[in-house]
Amino acid sequence: MPSIPTQTGAFFLFAVIAAPAAASQATPPQDPPQTSVTVTGTRPAAPVELARGPDIRGIISGRNADKVKVTADDGTSTVIAITEATSIKTEGLFGGGLFSGRSKQGAAALRNGLPVTVRTLQSGDGLVASQIVFRNSDLRVANMIDSGTAQKFEEQTAATAALRGRLGDIDKYNVKKTVNVYFDTGKAILSGQARAELCTTASEADKVDNALMLVVGYTDSVGSQENNQRLSERRAASVINHLQQACGWKPYRMLTPTGLAEADPLASNDTEEGKAQNRRVSVNILVSKGVDGL
Repeated sequence: MPSIPTQTGAFFLFAVIAAPAAASQATPPQDPPQTSVTVTGTRPAAPVELARGPDIRGIISGRNADKVKVTADDGTSTVIAITEATSIKTEGLFGGGLFSGRSKQGAAALRNGLPVTVRTLQSGDGLVASQIVFRNSDLRVANMIDSGTAQKFEEQTAATAALRGRLGDIDKYNVKKTVNVYFDTGKAILSGQARAELCTTASEADKVDNALMLVVGYTDSVGSQENNQRLSERRAASVINHLQQACGWKPYRMLTPTGLAEADPLASNDTEEGKAQNRRVSVNILVSKGVDGL
């Protein structure tokens, strides 16, 4: 083995740092031998290496440890992965400065029923959340719904909670008003007129003591029963999302929505005019007979 010329300690340290390729020659003989381990597989892409994905807006409709499902206004749902690198924030409004969250939150804040805006990255065939933003007020409501114990929730919805606990039959409700919004063939996207009508309906319902809403989606007779069932559910989801996000209707004042496909038509499906009337979502303003008039 060739001898190493005598040098100062500082110069020797500099040489080791500057030339890592020669580190094996400079390793003192007393160091224990290193075990060689080979790891196979594909290294996950770091966030900086992922392409930008779409921004997703909607309501969290499903959640597990590392994924959320977000349902948009048009009824479509997107599953998005959450990682340790995901930034979760609250802010006052979604207006100017979309992602200028004012306070950091943990993943535990991502509860069902919470309206969110998600900035995503593309990871293979899926999406990963880089940022999730929501309003402080929406988080408070979602927490109230989830726990059912907050004082404000109890004060504002005592009659509703009691009503839900006692009654599960629609016959036990008085229907105060029904508003229908209509859709194009095969679509679940709300028109501008429908959006305005829904907010007007929510404003009127808010003036009715103990009012709840029941949202039911329908289709015409075109297409299979399976497809129409899914379409009716998507239409109902579009209406619910708009009522909650744009019109301010609280989730805890909403009865479980449903889709009934082509059942209960308003008009004959033998004409185009009749089919147009049947492609609808019915928004029913209800009050329990037990508390109506109190």
